[in-house]
Amino acid sequence: MSAGARLPGTPEPMHFWKGVGGVRIAGDAWGDANGPLVLLQHGGGQTRHAWKGAGEILGAAGYYAIAFDARGHGDSDWAPDGLYGQDVMVEDLKCVVAALGNRRPVLVGASMGGGTSLVAIGEDRVDATALVMVDIAPRIETDGINKIQAFMSQKPEGFSSLEEVAEAIGNYQPHRKRPKNLDGLAKNVRLGADGRYHWHWDPRFRPMRRDLERRRERLEACSRRLALPTLLVRGGLSDVLSEEGAQDFLRLCPHSEYVNVTGAAHMVAGDRNDIFGNAVIEFLSRAVPIGGAPVQPAHEPRPHHEGPAGDINDVP
Repeated sequence: MSAGARLPGTPEPMHFWKGVGGVRIAGDAWGDANGPLVLLQHGGGQTRHAWKGAGEILGAAGYYAIAFDARGHGDSDWAPDGLYGQDVMVEDLKCVVAALGNRRPVLVGASMGGGTSLVAIGEDRVDATALVMVDIAPRIETDGINKIQAFMSQKPEGFSSLEEVAEAIGNYQPHRKRPKNLDGLAKNVRLGADGRYHWHWDPRFRPMRRDLERRRERLEACSRRLALPTLLVRGGLSDVLSEEGAQDFLRLCPHSEYVNVTGAAHMVAGDRNDIFGNAVIEFLSRAVPIGGAPVQPAHEPRPHHEGPAGDINDVP
């Protein structure tokens, strides 16, 4: 089951793996397959394409970077039972790790993907070498989450044109320039039998209710258990992760490093891919260098950097 037909020009997945219950997981890869494995997990309502620039940077640096669509998103299958909670996302992650030979990965996750990564490591469900969390932490801002939910819930009947799609995205991300060429939007929507454009994700993902207090308690417990090299990246313009929320995480995980990317909002990698990619490469060059070593438990405080310009569900 899917939102409709893929539009011409939508990039085909490079790989497919089987997730929980046989759900097919679509992914792309960059770099040398023998390099350190880096798994990139997107936020709710995004796709693997959000990581293309970062994946290329990581691949060029010698890492083997893989981004995959979460179930119910992009080219991955929709869940037959309509369930998209954090625990099943962790199980899908474990399936991808197993399919890649059970190599210890670096986990990089934005928003929903960051919460999945944090739970996977903090509850000892995935043995990782390092963690990069992008604009997500136990403490988040409800106004920002409500804005995401409102964006994802609009136009359930679909859009009449790609121009309408571009307008909706532009209203949600006013800090970005609207594209003159709309071809790039093809990967974000599907053409339904009704002739209208629908978002790529399963609409059953949208209305999921989130108990933010239980979520916070769970993620705080996971944060306290972290003993591997950890980097938190925040978008300086983010309305989801505040500076206070970032500082709370640094108190929970005092050995972690921190980068605040000025000029980026919640979708940090998409807003300032150059700064984001360089920050991650600099961190990994010390934590998980090409060719081996460090990856020791990081218990001592690391420097903070300033960028120049039931099943509990995580935020989208």
